[in-house]
Amino acid sequence: MKKVYLFRGGNVLKSFDTDTVFDVNAIVSHVLFTVLFDEVRYVHTVAELQSVERAAKGKADIVLGHVQVLGLPEHRALMETAFVYGVKYQFVLTTGGPVLTNMGVEDISSLTAGLWFLHCKGAPQSQHSDPCPHTALRRALTTLHIYTFLQLMEAPLVSEASVEPSEVNMVHSHLQVPLLFLFSQPHTVALDRVTAQTLAWRLRGQVGLVLIHRESPDVKIPLEYNAAYRLPGEGSEVKYLILNNLEEVIDLFRDESTPEEEEDDDNWATLDVLDDEVAESVYRDRGQSLDMDAVTELTADTFHSAVAESDYTVVLFYVKWDAVSMAFMQSYIEVSESLEDADVSDVELAVLDCGEWTDVCSAQKISSFPTVRLYCPQEPSQPYQGMLGTESLNRFIMLSRLVSPVLLSSPDEVTSFLEGDLYQRHAAVAPVTVLGLFSSTADAGLSVFKEAAKALRGETMVGLFADRQAEIWAVEYSVTLPAILVSRGPTCQTEAHSLNLSMPDQLVTHIRSALLDTFPELTVENLPLYLELKKKLLLLFVGDEESGRKGNKRVLEDMRSLLNTGLPNPYLPCWIHLGRTPAGKAVLEAYLGFLPLLPALVVSQLATGGEVFHYPTGRPLMVQPILQWLQRVEDGEEPPAGRAGNRWHTDSRAGDRYAGTDWQRQGVSGVIVDEKWMPSMPFYDFLSVMDQEVPGYASQRSAKTKTSRIERAEGEKEKSSGGGERQARAGAHNPQGSPTTKPPQTPHHSEL
Repeated sequence: MKKVYLFRGGNVLKSFDTDTVFDVNAIVSHVLFTVLFDEVRYVHTVAELQSVERAAKGKADIVLGHVQVLGLPEHRALMETAFVYGVKYQFVLTTGGPVLTNMGVEDISSLTAGLWFLHCKGAPQSQHSDPCPHTALRRALTTLHIYTFLQLMEAPLVSEASVEPSEVNMVHSHLQVPLLFLFSQPHTVALDRVTAQTLAWRLRGQVGLVLIHRESPDVKIPLEYNAAYRLPGEGSEVKYLILNNLEEVIDLFRDESTPEEEEDDDNWATLDVLDDEVAESVYRDRGQSLDMDAVTELTADTFHSAVAESDYTVVLFYVKWDAVSMAFMQSYIEVSESLEDADVSDVELAVLDCGEWTDVCSAQKISSFPTVRLYCPQEPSQPYQGMLGTESLNRFIMLSRLVSPVLLSSPDEVTSFLEGDLYQRHAAVAPVTVLGLFSSTADAGLSVFKEAAKALRGETMVGLFADRQAEIWAVEYSVTLPAILVSRGPTCQTEAHSLNLSMPDQLVTHIRSALLDTFPELTVENLPLYLELKKKLLLLFVGDEESGRKGNKRVLEDMRSLLNTGLPNPYLPCWIHLGRTPAGKAVLEAYLGFLPLLPALVVSQLATGGEVFHYPTGRPLMVQPILQWLQRVEDGEEPPAGRAGNRWHTDSRAGDRYAGTDWQRQGVSGVIVDEKWMPSMPFYDFLSVMDQEVPGYASQRSAKTKTSRIERAEGEKEKSSGGGERQARAGAHNPQGSPTTKPPQTPHHSEL
């Protein structure tokens, strides 16, 4: 049996059988269960639970969780909650047995997961043998539901108000929980409080209860009504009613529970996903089934025969729990359907689940997901390294079907390859082609070029002309052989580069660099390639207005002419068409804090500090004014435009009115800084939640102590008021505590 090992420092903390860590939920839950081993108590009998309750009375509340099997999503949700709230509550875990019967579960076999909050902190220690009162979570065991439940447990059992119900604002409304209002008379207030508390205990965790005092002049409720309720949701109205007994109230919210749960799921749908946009996309499409009939699902028994039988077999290696894999799966299926529509019969698209067939993926050295490879019989597999999209993958497949390099035997074939019929036939998938020129087939560097051409298969179309007549092109383009010609079509000038042949991988890098345009249109797909050059971007933004097309063409021509007029080497002139690349609009607004008139020219120094400069609106976009402006930027005479720290700079003096270095003295910083990637919702910021409970608790600065939550509480009680850090740990959440209380010096969960 294969093992998975969890290390702390250089020591093995625990080992797991591979079949127990079968997906991401199992991995996270088992790791946290190991890390929290001394803090999350495991009980199997009622006596063990009662022992924990007796120790907790007067000190801490207990969160009891039940899961049938370790490693499931419910187990992960419980362990994540214990990791965050372990300093505040004593967490207890059980996997079934008599403990569930003790908690009032009638059919144990039907309960796959459950959670109970045991109110032990307020229970008197004198009642040593009585169990702590408990409240059950009546919803699915997810991180979001547990968080909401714990917030409700911290809320007051009964709140009192002297205003209209519509003006009551409580935490229950923010947690999407209904509010029940009972109306009290001055002469029955004591009895009304008892009734409210009795009812609140029965509805705790489901409904928030508010006692409204009628004697207030602000309360103008008709006397015939004795209760009201308001369902969660923005704009929800208060509904008034007459109730004769407590059971009518219980029945009311029991009847509301089914539609309410559906509505609640809709309200929280945008929150039940972490801050991963890919995961969110997969989550929202979870109800849509994929048409897997369009691809072949491989197994360990069929993999080798499948890749041997087809001329070209494209295999997607994926795992079901990976959001990126499942998001890309739809694009992969669309490529398969498009190839079928185009009558491409020599390519087979297949998928292999590495969660099921780990031996195959291990043998193929698959180390990340998703991974796409192209297999041809008797040849090494070809990895796909492009974007995970339909168009990019389709282009890779179509180019991979071509021989690389294409052997050319005459000058006419060379002309056809560069700009004629052969080029036009494949221009849709290979708008840029590369031609290798050698003086003869005996050239020593020919084998290196062929190896490089094979490595570039799927990226571009590569041709080879090895003949004495290659000297004709060498003379025409003023290069020495061997050389390459890069053609971008008949309307663009062919570029020539001499080759210094050494190793195939070095030649591949050289050719890829030559494929880059000197004045590129930036897109989402090619942007990473140009950022790798580490140059300052001289970036022109143009629009797609009908009336602006001629103007755009003129401006682009002027920008391209900069290449021949002494543009400093650190700059890469480029442009973004906001019609074809809508993301460019967000980029421009992020640079400047507003959307200027188009066309707009900026300098983005992302590789050298992040400063952004904006070419003044109104100045002509012509070669000489642009060069003069760039020189001012280099000399430090131009103020950066954009942001001041994390906020947009809106000083009215920005622009040409800055003289010399006055803008530096004013503290203006047009710098693109790395922003914090915060969780999408506050309650997903677990470290912040931990620090709110005990300041400094999540700092993780020193080694963990092996003491349980109850043991720490008992030790704190024995300490005097000046007892130092452990007293601070127990009382830091109390707003009445001393302002000089020190943060804990033994932070929780330091292993992670």
